[in-house]
Amino acid sequence: MHVLVSVASRHGATQEMGEVVANVLADAGHEVDVLEPDDVDDVRPYDAVVLGSSVYVGRLAASLRDLVQRQEGQLRERPVWLFWSGPVGDPPMPPGVPDDVQQVASHVAARGVQCFVGRLDHRALSVSERALVALTGAPDGDFREMDDVAEWGRSLAGMLPRTVASR
Repeated sequence: MHVLVSVASRHGATQEMGEVVANVLADAGHEVDVLEPDDVDDVRPYDAVVLGSSVYVGRLAASLRDLVQRQEGQLRERPVWLFWSGPVGDPPMPPGVPDDVQQVASHVAARGVQCFVGRLDHRALSVSERALVALTGAPDGDFREMDDVAEWGRSLAGMLPRTVASR
């Protein structure tokens, strides 16, 4: 199977999650391309697609939303999975699912949506990002569970042959 993994990530933490998923899929024998959303011109060459995005201020990244808008019809014709990261801390904050996660999942007819806790490094943020984060009281730290990300990737790898064969 030829799989596209496309992840929008401001500071690299969510991109690293996408790379874990891509590596797991490749280890399972799939041909995997990893492209940023802005670099995806056409999803037709792919049998399946994994989309990922960081969430800031309760929204998926604009580049991912733009990819979905540009390629919605083609995305709906193949298996698509969506993951997002954003909550940080223990327990992860903020709780809940941003509204646009469900909207994007609906637009692409996502077979599954997964949330992973993220990483926050105040030093890497812009002044405006720091101001927004200060309002939420989100703590610094890497709360990601990369084993969970890899396990999710393995579950996708197991579904791909069965899902694509039913298209």
